[in-house]
Amino acid sequence: MEGRFEYKFVRLGEGLLGVRKAAREQYQQVVHEHARDGWRLVQVFAPGTGIYGCANFYELIFERPVS
Repeated sequence: MEGRFEYKFVRLGEGLLGVRKAAREQYQQVVHEHARDGWRLVQVFAPGTGIYGCANFYELIFERPVS
Protein backbone atom coordinates (compact mmCIF):
# COMPACT_ATOMS: atom_id res chain seq x y z
CA MET A 1 0.00 0.00 0.00
CA GLU A 2 1.51 3.32 -1.10
CA GLY A 3 0.21 5.66 1.55
CA ARG A 4 -2.83 6.82 3.38
CA PHE A 5 -4.56 10.13 2.90
CA GLU A 6 -7.05 12.19 4.79
CA TYR A 7 -9.62 14.30 3.00
CA LYS A 8 -11.30 17.61 3.70
CA PHE A 9 -14.39 19.00 2.00
CA VAL A 10 -14.96 22.76 1.93
CA ARG A 11 -18.26 24.08 0.64
CA LEU A 12 -18.41 27.64 -0.73
CA GLY A 13 -21.16 29.95 -1.87
CA GLU A 14 -24.43 28.19 -1.17
CA GLY A 15 -27.28 30.18 -2.65
CA LEU A 16 -30.79 29.61 -3.89
CA LEU A 17 -30.20 30.96 -7.39
CA GLY A 18 -26.66 29.69 -7.88
CA VAL A 19 -23.21 30.21 -6.44
CA ARG A 20 -22.81 33.57 -4.78
CA LYS A 21 -20.39 36.01 -6.39
CA ALA A 22 -18.23 36.17 -3.24
CA ALA A 23 -17.49 32.44 -3.52
CA ARG A 24 -16.39 32.81 -7.14
CA GLU A 25 -13.90 35.45 -6.00
CA GLN A 26 -12.88 33.68 -2.78
CA TYR A 27 -12.00 30.14 -3.87
CA GLN A 28 -8.40 30.95 -4.86
CA GLN A 29 -7.70 32.34 -1.40
CA VAL A 30 -9.19 29.22 0.20
CA VAL A 31 -6.95 26.97 -1.93
CA HIS A 32 -3.83 28.94 -0.96
CA GLU A 33 -4.74 28.84 2.74
CA HIS A 34 -5.19 25.07 2.69
CA ALA A 35 -1.98 24.56 0.68
CA ARG A 36 -0.02 26.32 3.44
CA ASP A 37 -1.38 23.69 5.85
CA GLY A 38 -0.24 20.81 3.64
CA TRP A 39 -3.50 20.15 1.79
CA ARG A 40 -3.56 19.50 -1.97
CA LEU A 41 -6.58 20.42 -4.08
CA VAL A 42 -7.95 17.26 -5.69
CA GLN A 43 -11.19 18.41 -7.27
CA VAL A 44 -13.74 21.22 -7.43
CA PHE A 45 -17.25 19.76 -7.43
CA ALA A 46 -20.08 21.99 -8.64
CA PRO A 47 -23.33 20.07 -9.01
CA GLY A 48 -25.86 21.56 -11.41
CA THR A 49 -28.81 21.64 -9.05
CA GLY A 50 -29.90 25.28 -9.15
CA ILE A 51 -32.10 27.24 -11.50
CA TYR A 52 -31.20 26.74 -15.18
CA GLY A 53 -28.76 23.97 -14.20
CA CYS A 54 -26.39 26.34 -12.39
CA ALA A 55 -24.47 25.04 -9.40
CA ASN A 56 -25.83 25.96 -5.96
CA PHE A 57 -22.37 25.71 -4.42
CA TYR A 58 -18.76 24.73 -5.02
CA GLU A 59 -17.26 21.95 -2.96
CA LEU A 60 -13.47 21.93 -2.88
CA ILE A 61 -11.94 18.54 -2.10
CA PHE A 62 -8.48 18.50 -0.52
CA GLU A 63 -6.18 15.67 0.49
CA ARG A 64 -2.94 15.28 2.43
CA PRO A 65 -0.85 12.29 3.47
CA VAL A 66 -1.39 10.76 6.88
CA SER A 67 1.86 9.97 8.64
